[in-house]
Amino acid sequence: MIAALAAADFRERSRRPAYAVVLLAAVALGVLALPAADSHWQIFQLGDYRGSYSSAYAGTVTALAGAVWLSLAGFYVVKNAVALDVDTGVGQVLAATPLRRAPYLAGKFAGNLAVLASMTAALAGTALVMQLWRGEDRHVAPAGLLAPFVLITLPALALTAAAAVLFETVPGLRSGTGNIVWLFLWMTGSIGLQAGGGLDVFGLGHVITSMRADVVRTFHDHRPFDFGVGLVERDTPLKVFPWSGSYVDAQFLTERLVLIAIAVALAVLGAVWFHRFDPARAMPRRRAATHPAEPATRWEFPARRPATAARLGPAGPRLVRTSLRVLLAGVSRWWWAGTLVLSLIAAVAPSRDIAPALLPLCWVWPVLLWSRLGTQEIDVLAAYPHRRAQTLATWLAGVLLTAITGAVPLVRLLSSGDSRGVAAWCAGALFIPALAYLAGSLTRSSRPFQVLYLLWWYAILNGATPINFMAAAGPNPALVAACALALFFLTAAWRDLRHARR
Repeated sequence: MIAALAAADFRERSRRPAYAVVLLAAVALGVLALPAADSHWQIFQLGDYRGSYSSAYAGTVTALAGAVWLSLAGFYVVKNAVALDVDTGVGQVLAATPLRRAPYLAGKFAGNLAVLASMTAALAGTALVMQLWRGEDRHVAPAGLLAPFVLITLPALALTAAAAVLFETVPGLRSGTGNIVWLFLWMTGSIGLQAGGGLDVFGLGHVITSMRADVVRTFHDHRPFDFGVGLVERDTPLKVFPWSGSYVDAQFLTERLVLIAIAVALAVLGAVWFHRFDPARAMPRRRAATHPAEPATRWEFPARRPATAARLGPAGPRLVRTSLRVLLAGVSRWWWAGTLVLSLIAAVAPSRDIAPALLPLCWVWPVLLWSRLGTQEIDVLAAYPHRRAQTLATWLAGVLLTAITGAVPLVRLLSSGDSRGVAAWCAGALFIPALAYLAGSLTRSSRPFQVLYLLWWYAILNGATPINFMAAAGPNPALVAACALALFFLTAAWRDLRHARR
């Protein structure tokens, strides 16, 4: 039964567009992992050095890059195995069989790992092609090339597959909150692990120690250097050293076995909360997801012919207000309390330059609400006769939500006379909901925007000025506003096309 569940999950997921997108991204990452000899860009950071492109080096570097990337993106590909069985009714069929909770979750874990393992196999093929293409060492050593994917990538992805199962069973982590929690866990864990702390999930410490010894042996350079996995640019050409590829020892193998044991334990641990498709426990959640709480407002729209342009008309303010209430439907008091706390911090902060620093914090709080744009199926709004006006009102509702959460930093910017900062604030208030609306309309899922925006936000916090649309030092606010309008018109066109194809 476990094998049948795993095979069925693999076949179902491997046919999805998200699988193809992540797979192609993994292959592209494998190409970037072995840059040209004269390139200043590198995925694997080893100071001013890099190894010659042997099978061991090509396989290890690609395996490390794949472990980092797939542990993030792969999570969102596989995190819906249990929910899919609930939504399709397959779970009710499985509930009538002798299959217990733990074996069921074990089958889901095995299916998740099979999906991620297939992507790992594509990475291994990419590493082989890149080694032969670069041509520095055309001797292919199968063991040296494939061992890193088995010993480095797969144990890390086993944790990802298990976390996806666990998040689907633990209350509070099943929805978008779990997606955000995993992203922050991944960011924190990646930074901590690359800094050498805790359990070496990626095996990076062992690889660096081995390469460091070969650098000292070749160049007699005993200086400390930076290391890590991430796309960076170097000003000077990299020095090449031959790497022996010897990093596997008893401690390394023990850590791999510990990772696999932890992954299995996490997957089975979900049985504590798993309802095994009991309608008495699963139905309230499904009802809440299918029929979100409607605000206590009487919705009445005039019966008119569809408009030919995106304009609101006399009923516009009421439509925008209704769209905002639908967007905020079901929001807990804790969310409003968090909004109030952030606003108070932004209001009482003593420094005049605190507004640009606090704005990213204020504009990450509503990420789960923004991700609803384009994904909610509200019948009463869909029945509004002016389809394009309804699209415009939904976007403006997102703009209002953005303005509400960022109102205090705007006041601080106005009081300090920072006109460029005010312009950046206005452009950002238009851009964020436009991006969310387009992502939700195209994918009909909240996950793509959540992941894209949080990665963008994380880059902004780490000083990525060229893409920091929230700050005066970032891109031109007029350009950001133009991009926001372009995104909105793309959304409107897509929704018109989808409506015409019905």
